[in-house]
Amino acid sequence: MINITFPDGNVRQYEKGVTAMEVAQSISQGLARNVLSAKVDGEVWDANRQIEKDVTLQLLTWDDKEGKSTFWHSSAHLLAEALEALYTGTKFGIGPPVDDGFYYDIDTGDRVISSDEFKKIEEKMLELARQKNDFVRKEIRKADAVNYFKEKDDEYKLELLEDLEDGTITFYQQGNFVDLCRGPHIPNTGKIKAIKLMKVGGAYWRGDEKRKQLTRIYGVTFPQQKELTAYLEMLEEAKKRDHRKLGAELELFMFSEKVGQGLPIWLPKGTQLRERLMNFLRSEQEKRGYQMVVTPHIGQKQLYVTSGHYEKYGEDSFQPIHTPKEGEEFLLKPMNCPHHCEIFGHKPHSYKELPIRIGEFGTVYRYEQSGELHGLSRVRGFTQDDAHIFCTEEQLKDEFLNVLDLTTTVIHKMGFDNFTAQISLRDPNNPDKYIGSDENWNNAERAIIEATAEVDLETVQVKGEAAFYGPKLDFMIKDALGRSWQLGTIQVDYNLPERFQLEYIGSDDQKHRPVMIHRAPFGSLERFISILIEHTGGKFPLWLTPDQFAILPISDRFNDYAREVESALAKHDIRGIIDDRSEKIGRKIRDTELKKIPFMLIVGEKEVDNQQVSVRRQGEGDVGAMSVEDFAAYFKELL
Repeated sequence: MINITFPDGNVRQYEKGVTAMEVAQSISQGLARNVLSAKVDGEVWDANRQIEKDVTLQLLTWDDKEGKSTFWHSSAHLLAEALEALYTGTKFGIGPPVDDGFYYDIDTGDRVISSDEFKKIEEKMLELARQKNDFVRKEIRKADAVNYFKEKDDEYKLELLEDLEDGTITFYQQGNFVDLCRGPHIPNTGKIKAIKLMKVGGAYWRGDEKRKQLTRIYGVTFPQQKELTAYLEMLEEAKKRDHRKLGAELELFMFSEKVGQGLPIWLPKGTQLRERLMNFLRSEQEKRGYQMVVTPHIGQKQLYVTSGHYEKYGEDSFQPIHTPKEGEEFLLKPMNCPHHCEIFGHKPHSYKELPIRIGEFGTVYRYEQSGELHGLSRVRGFTQDDAHIFCTEEQLKDEFLNVLDLTTTVIHKMGFDNFTAQISLRDPNNPDKYIGSDENWNNAERAIIEATAEVDLETVQVKGEAAFYGPKLDFMIKDALGRSWQLGTIQVDYNLPERFQLEYIGSDDQKHRPVMIHRAPFGSLERFISILIEHTGGKFPLWLTPDQFAILPISDRFNDYAREVESALAKHDIRGIIDDRSEKIGRKIRDTELKKIPFMLIVGEKEVDNQQVSVRRQGEGDVGAMSVEDFAAYFKELL
């Protein structure tokens, strides 16, 4: 017998060789029907793979991220099976799951597959899915695998096999289709009941633009048709909320080919929005004892070699800047933290000065590939609401909790009430991704876990998502459309203080190493604003809105009164514009609605005589006539 330990700590005994599916069936048939795969000792397995020893086991369903990933990975194989049946001679590259579905890279020779053929492919996939063919895993010798794909004349799989060794190679088969794959997969194709191919494009083999361009077909699948229908409706709504579209319509930001790809330019209204966000955070930071600094946009290459950023981010950074002085190299800064380490280290510190909290709205630069740039959410230059806290080990928990309070305050203020806190830990199987000693990592991971437990914050732990220098607490928020985004982050770091040899004098008159906390509640202003635009559909919280009102004179005769109203409201710190165009009032109202300005103040002869404004609220209609002072009071109640 072997012991199976479940996530709740419950332990059950089963015969050696039991599968996760059989375990599920022993609990309930309803659960078994929903199981897609299983996590065995932290690794995702096929639900039908035999378990030979004591393990921890989590049964994965559609509600689990790894369950969806398994479902979509299997769907990629189903797509490949359909393509092989429809287009003889098709060769296959890779077909992984992605965040919202899957894709497969294929080579169809001279044949071009367009979206016009999607319906035919979808119908073939559904036909094959209804056969309920099992996904069968088979370990295979490398020589046999090579012979199979040589006979099939598939050079892409043969190239993938070059990097694999005997004992690590598996095939998966469903129906008549066989693929080189590590898995895992769902039990059978019958679980796939709704299919939609989304788009087709080109992708260079292995991401190398010197290699052949393959055809990449994207798709998404669901266990039920109603889920696909809801997903497609969400996509339509997302198109309306696309921050690139709304950003242009609301005149918030722009891009210029002459300035360069991925380098956003903030227009006046967008700059107002940024400034309000920064002023809000500055105010919150001042309450908590932060000191603001400004650091250069560049630094000597050696600075980032010392920090480890050059080693880890060098490929994603802009190339070094060479000065007239021989051998002198600078980099556009990829991170603010090395600069802040230098600030701490520029003079001696006593334990009595700690904690020291340094904040900066610092712009950093990463060379993202042009194909990965996406509006404000993926750019090459972005501003982080960065801060670094240098404290003693005894102060670490209190400082972490202080930052946790600040971050949740920011998230709630922005209207994101649905979020999950994710403890991002290192990947124990990939130590080369990280810097620093195991002792430092153990201390940092324990500090985060204990601090979050102390405030009873609901968290999930994810291995492999830590920063290269330390674990972190990431806030995964859900927007109005139910999409998840990583927002604020808090990181505990024992490593950078060591690399920069930072010290303070303790109460024992000895030198000690401080602990460093990295934190950014917004993450980056660019990405945060892109999420905020799509979450609100451009209807920002009233306190953030660039133009909070538009005064609409019925005719030119009332423009002077409109200016008086604007001036009176400015004294109440209520900001807006006057639409003094020679247009009919109906046109002005429609245009103001499209600009998503919260209030329209209509002024005509009656309003001038009564020293009032007629108020319309965006999306709601008439509120009534009131004096300017009454409107100001009404407005402030809504803030």
